[in-house]
Amino acid sequence: MISSVLLALLVVLGVILFVPPLRRALISNRMLKFFRRILPQISQTEQEALDAGTVWWDGDLFSGKPDWNKLLAYPKPKLSAEEKSFLAGPVEQLCAMLDEWHITRELHDLPPHVWQFIKDNGFFGMIIPRQYGGHGFSALAHSEVVMKISSRSGTAAVSVMVPNSLGPAELLLHYGTEEQKDYYLPRLAKGKEVPCFALTGPDAGSDAGSIPDFGIVCHGEFNGDENVLGMRVTWEKRYITLGPVATLLGLAFKLHDPDGLLGDEKDLGITLALIPTHTPGVNIGRRHFPLDAAFQNGPNSGKDVFIPMDWVIGGRDGIGCGWRMLMNCLAAGRSISLPATSTGAAKLAARTSGAYSRVRVQFKMPIGRFEGVEEALARIGGNTYMMDAARVMTVGAVDLGEKPSVISAIVKYHLTERGRQVINDAMDIHGGKGICMGPSNYLGRNYQHIPVSITVEGANILTRSMIIFGQGAIRCHPYVLREIRAANDSNAARASVEFDRALMGHIVFSIGNGMRSLLHGLTGGYLASAPGSVGPEVQGYYSQLTRFSAAFALLADISLLVLGGSLKRRERLSARLGDILSMLYLCSATLKRFKDDDRPAADLPLLHWSMRDALYRMQEAFDGLMGNFPGGAVGMRLLRFLVFPLGKSFSPPSDELSHKVAKLMLTPGEARDRLTTGIYVPESAEEPLGILEQALRCAVVSEAVESKLRAAVKAGRIPAQREEKITAALKQRVITTNELELMGKMETLRRRVIMVDDFPADFGSEPHAGPEPAETIPEMAAEVTHDTASQQPARTLD
Repeated sequence: MISSVLLALLVVLGVILFVPPLRRALISNRMLKFFRRILPQISQTEQEALDAGTVWWDGDLFSGKPDWNKLLAYPKPKLSAEEKSFLAGPVEQLCAMLDEWHITRELHDLPPHVWQFIKDNGFFGMIIPRQYGGHGFSALAHSEVVMKISSRSGTAAVSVMVPNSLGPAELLLHYGTEEQKDYYLPRLAKGKEVPCFALTGPDAGSDAGSIPDFGIVCHGEFNGDENVLGMRVTWEKRYITLGPVATLLGLAFKLHDPDGLLGDEKDLGITLALIPTHTPGVNIGRRHFPLDAAFQNGPNSGKDVFIPMDWVIGGRDGIGCGWRMLMNCLAAGRSISLPATSTGAAKLAARTSGAYSRVRVQFKMPIGRFEGVEEALARIGGNTYMMDAARVMTVGAVDLGEKPSVISAIVKYHLTERGRQVINDAMDIHGGKGICMGPSNYLGRNYQHIPVSITVEGANILTRSMIIFGQGAIRCHPYVLREIRAANDSNAARASVEFDRALMGHIVFSIGNGMRSLLHGLTGGYLASAPGSVGPEVQGYYSQLTRFSAAFALLADISLLVLGGSLKRRERLSARLGDILSMLYLCSATLKRFKDDDRPAADLPLLHWSMRDALYRMQEAFDGLMGNFPGGAVGMRLLRFLVFPLGKSFSPPSDELSHKVAKLMLTPGEARDRLTTGIYVPESAEEPLGILEQALRCAVVSEAVESKLRAAVKAGRIPAQREEKITAALKQRVITTNELELMGKMETLRRRVIMVDDFPADFGSEPHAGPEPAETIPEMAAEVTHDTASQQPARTLD
């Protein structure tokens, strides 16, 4: 009897589930009503942001079962011969011309000859196609140029990157009329126009959609014609990079048509226009000094400035499309500039911190061999390795035609934050060398200016807590966007069918991820999919990422179901979900980098450190999410069982692994060069970085000589006092005369490295002389040759 009842119930359930009209009537339509109630209200600007860009690898990570073979099959991003030539030629020359102390402390601007060099060599036209006189470079080349310049001068890097990022050139390329492109793009490419773009104002920062700046459609006088259709625009902007020197102002404002001159609609929406800064009524204000940085940045404003309608980007067809234009361009532009500058600063910090830690001696031992310094060096090396991997993979996606809006937010946030951590660690290692400003300080300005990158192109707090998961959950999830579109469909019959299909797929998707998450948790992830061609040293990482991808997809669905529209306000929970997605992406990029580099064994410490650190961070983000999830203790225990049925198993990188990373950074060689490839390394022995590189090579060889002396003293063969020790060591042939000269070179170089600049007591109060001249290096110390150092001379890395 009981079996018959159960069979009948199963038959009824089967009919309901597998007969779509019945399923819709009894289940899906009811769920549709519920879904519409919990669906958060989305403004027009939010909707346009959600619609912007494309979904790439982030979609696989949301799927719960990423296709690793697809990721690894993407070609390794490579520079063209022309791009390599530009980096080795004009970029190298530009870096050699730059003196950041002179720029930031004395001129508060780039020198005129540097500005001219930038314009003459087409640095403003890197993204502009050749047909308009630009270089037509790839996103990778754009990133490499900005990264290299930023390792030398943040001022120059910002000045070069802004015209090639979100601004008039990119907007014109995608949305301008042919007339606008033909006129402005050649002028921008050749530096005849200096562009800026004005979006942010005093009352509209992160909430840029609420900009109060406005234009009124009207007729007015222009070029002698008194009946020109146009608009009177009023605005107040601030924080506009290149604003004080711009000749062409890109402007965002809300356009209104109260007299119906363009049609029946009164409020036309956010609109973008190009306005020459000499236009009557345009007020280019004075300068801001963001943390005393010298790049040109300032406010501008205008009141009832009349501009003709054809100054709107895209002409009349572009009216009201401004926010969509900005979001689509930002999806690509945010992937390039700030990740490049942050990575350039991190690579400089990595190269200098490793060298300084080998050269600087305390307690008769290089400071890099103290465990506390090793810990900081390991963070610097591991973070820099992962940052560069994410930078390259992301610009590679842009070059494949993607506009990865969610990924661009991930790399903007995490690379600027990791860059901040790297610079902080580098400052701790350098100590007084890092904090005393002057021409010989190669770190101080980066430390001072790193919060600027944290603030712009989407403040980091907002990006982490609202954008990464908030946008990713809708754009990247295989079913949520389909459900939202169905819920917003005014055609009831079509909405019912489409929602039913999406809902059934979503249910199967969630159940599958729940089962996979539990299975992988019970088996430690060893049954999760991983490509077989990646090598045993990294194969386990792919399995763990597959496991965490399934767990992430499951918790994302549960969060959306339980919290609905309130998740938009539960920013801490959203941030933790975003952290998990971000770590999945950063780990994917790191593994792809290792494969694309042909799996160099010397890089394994960097790979292992960065992966284990990220897996631990991911685990803690899961733990924080589940520990604060609404629903009481029972719900939390259930979630933990599905994700960590056997408990948490990941720990931070071990001390032994950190030691290996630190040793790699202390030692000249291919691994250290790969870690810091692409930055500017001057060859001159008078450059602070050049001296440091020379001292590092000398230290490697002189340490062996010093070791022989210590052993002889310990054995009682020679006395411990310095003068007597050297005399006895030469007499007993413990060391040779050449080795003694090498030690003298090392002492001179070491002193030059650790010395800092000093100034007159009244420095800063009146026009003053510069710092005292740096101590000169004796002739014998000016060069460390192959015979003494057994290392390649310093070179600029492309």
